[in-house]
Amino acid sequence: MVRVPSAVRNLRHRLPGGPRARSRRHRRPVPPTTTTTALAPRPRPWKRALGLIAVVLLGAWLGLLVVGNVRVPVGPMDTTMTLRPSLTGGTKINVSPLGALDLDSHHAPVRLDVNVDQLDPARSQALVDHPERFSGLQDEVTQDIARGTADLAVRSVVAVVTGATALGLIVYRRPRRALAAGGLALTLLAASGGTAYATWNPDSVLEPKFSGLLSSAPSLVGNARSIVTEFDVYQKELARLVTNVTKLYDATSTLPAYQPDPTTIRVLHVSDIHLNPASWAIIASLVEQYRVDVIVDSGDTMDHGTAAENGFLDPVEDLGAPYVWVRGNHDSLVTQRYLEGLKNVHVLDDGRAETIAGLRFAGTGDPQFTPDRSRKPGAEQSQELAGARLASALRDQKAAGTPVDVAVAHEPSAAREVDGTVPLVLAGHIHRQKTEVMQYGTRLRTEGSTGGSGLRAIEGEHPDPIETSILYFDRDTRRLQAWDAIKLGGLGLTTAEVSRHLPEENQPGATPSPTPSPSAEGQHLFGLVAPGRP
Repeated sequence: MVRVPSAVRNLRHRLPGGPRARSRRHRRPVPPTTTTTALAPRPRPWKRALGLIAVVLLGAWLGLLVVGNVRVPVGPMDTTMTLRPSLTGGTKINVSPLGALDLDSHHAPVRLDVNVDQLDPARSQALVDHPERFSGLQDEVTQDIARGTADLAVRSVVAVVTGATALGLIVYRRPRRALAAGGLALTLLAASGGTAYATWNPDSVLEPKFSGLLSSAPSLVGNARSIVTEFDVYQKELARLVTNVTKLYDATSTLPAYQPDPTTIRVLHVSDIHLNPASWAIIASLVEQYRVDVIVDSGDTMDHGTAAENGFLDPVEDLGAPYVWVRGNHDSLVTQRYLEGLKNVHVLDDGRAETIAGLRFAGTGDPQFTPDRSRKPGAEQSQELAGARLASALRDQKAAGTPVDVAVAHEPSAAREVDGTVPLVLAGHIHRQKTEVMQYGTRLRTEGSTGGSGLRAIEGEHPDPIETSILYFDRDTRRLQAWDAIKLGGLGLTTAEVSRHLPEENQPGATPSPTPSPSAEGQHLFGLVAPGRP
């Protein structure tokens, strides 16, 4: 056998048609190695950081939302303290149904919410049975608030860290990234706490912002000029606020049995505002607090009825409920035409009737225009004539099958003329609240001055109170079921009273009567009084 030299064999494999060349042509592609995969583009660091921050913030917020609150008994009240994310910080104290108190206490991305939930019956009864305990209530409340704040801090840390860690584990599915999210959340919370501590402003109690009914009685938290700028004083003033609200809740627990249901029609009766701008804030607050369906103004909204005063009426459009209005003796036809051009306003005159919020109203304007408070000859006769025309229109409405539920006039002398033609007539003019059932069964409800008599408030020795009423109507029968008479202290005073009145036929155990006796009406008074004058 002839042996081929190795050099020749190697040369044969290197030739183009040789075995090695053919094997290279038929070789399959080599799949990419792990090294190739590792060289693929990765997310940019700033995108990863933004994603992590988003996970931390969302998880921390969810944690606070779910478990970041503490129920704390503060004296006889049950409260809930909560930390909430916020762009401006501060402290908000919610006292339902009176409103809220906002304090610019600190600047940090967290806000402290304190909700006064309810009155504990056992603890409140103990205070009622032993009034001497009120003397030590403020110290007790201060200790309760301090204890609740410490508990809230611990719970908030747990809530923030747990929420961020849990969401990080869901999103990244890596324990190390989840723990990093929890650590970052703890760092952010600590930074927020440090910022709040560094920007803490004890002077914030000097300039509180009120909303709801509390806006009518800011002295509930004390005379701002006498508050020392220290945190413990802030706690004591908060304690005094809770103490006063406790007295209010205790009084309301004995109100008559009538409870308005969600279908009840609620009417806010105002009158004689006399250019007092504070009235609009009070009305708007009552509309929100009582869920008012319609506002009825029985006149004298203005003082002189000039065109220059018309701008005062613009807030009527934003009060949150339809506004029914009749002209008073201080309101001119210029005033009436301006109101007719405002949205959501229903001007009634010459017996014209409209159905609003389920009730049918009819009214007439005052025939006299006496902005100088002069008394013209024949004024009484003109009032009676206007009332007689209104009564005739009411009879026509009833004959047409569209009976009126509520009539409105400014002066009681005109309102008396509709007796027997309508269940209820509303009036004003005399600047004091009064109710009577007239001879033929019509109830006359006269409202006080919702503007505290305007500038007249400073004429006498004692300023006139601000008065208004909430009227409750049954939606099916459209008859008056009860009313709350509201009275706020006049210029410089710090009192608030609410009294509930029940017609005789609506009292428990009473037999309905078409002509109730005015002397048998049930009522109960509760009030909130802050002593002294600011």
